[in-house]
Amino acid sequence: MGQGRGLNPSRIPLQWEQVTPDWMTAAIHTVHPDARVGDVRIVTRDDGTNRRARLGLSYAAGSGPETVFLKAHAAGHRITHLRNGNLFNEARLFQAGATLPVDHPLVYKSIVDYLRLDFLLVMEDIKQRGADPRDATTPMTVDQVADGLRGLARLHSQYWGFSRRTHPKLGWVQTWKPTKGWQAGLGKRIPIGLQRGADILPPQVVRMSGAEVLGLWTRYVGTLSKQAMTLLHGDAHIGNTYVLPDGSVGFLDWQVIRRGGWSQDVGYFLIGALTEDDRRKHERALIEEYRQALTLPKGQTLSAEDAWLQYRASTIYGLAIWLSTLGTDGWQARPICEALSQRYAAAFVELETEAALAAIGA
Repeated sequence: MGQGRGLNPSRIPLQWEQVTPDWMTAAIHTVHPDARVGDVRIVTRDDGTNRRARLGLSYAAGSGPETVFLKAHAAGHRITHLRNGNLFNEARLFQAGATLPVDHPLVYKSIVDYLRLDFLLVMEDIKQRGADPRDATTPMTVDQVADGLRGLARLHSQYWGFSRRTHPKLGWVQTWKPTKGWQAGLGKRIPIGLQRGADILPPQVVRMSGAEVLGLWTRYVGTLSKQAMTLLHGDAHIGNTYVLPDGSVGFLDWQVIRRGGWSQDVGYFLIGALTEDDRRKHERALIEEYRQALTLPKGQTLSAEDAWLQYRASTIYGLAIWLSTLGTDGWQARPICEALSQRYAAAFVELETEAALAAIGA
């Protein structure tokens, strides 16, 4: 994209063509202080739910990454993210320098523009490490899910007891609550998702109304503020993960980070990442894998019985989210929405989630 100058290093480019060598030199300076970018080119772009691009870099001096990945908000979706409390979360998380003991992309630069309701992340291109990004059409093996659960256990253990007092730099992180914004969006789209999924979902789910699904989701999310608090990824479905060549699992897209109970991350990840057959055969052992990987403060424990009960209750989260996504055009591809709706619906029925919610007092 030439040798142009002029874009302020603290400003977010409105088009990827505005990214100049000088701007990119400033963006990667903290990690590569001796690098001077000589040329920037667009390799791929995907302006969907967010604006995303992979840029190729060459250098006039020093060295740095061959490619970087940029992410900013798409204008058509930012109000939804603002309403749901997700708009600035990922950018603020990395600005705060939070330690995340799970594999995730290195962030070179994070910009938040509150006035224009925008953010920008300049990140490592994880494909340079051989990462294999996953979605529902490429489920994980049981061993890969076990690795991901151990990563979530490290994250949750490090932030167990998370509050503004314990982590003041992250004091802005919201506690999980079924806010009016979330309920409004889900309430509008879940009924459409139920209609579209009528031929592929269990009859017990098809017979439910949108209001019933939303009510159960609201009850479950309401319990997440009544448990031991930790830092949650918040959106740990398989589409926000990748697998490295050694089989280890990393997590992308931290826009929905929350403070809340552990089960939301664990259930959402485990159920969506496995085929239904693998989930049925291995979920008890995998929940125990997570539980044993936790390192909790002295005197605090999570029993096997409580862990299993909380996991059973968590299925409604993924079911409501993916029925809503199935009922929305332009957010995710139809095959992905259908596969995840089926997985969470099957788990909802088989694990008797309504009974589990009653048992935990939801």
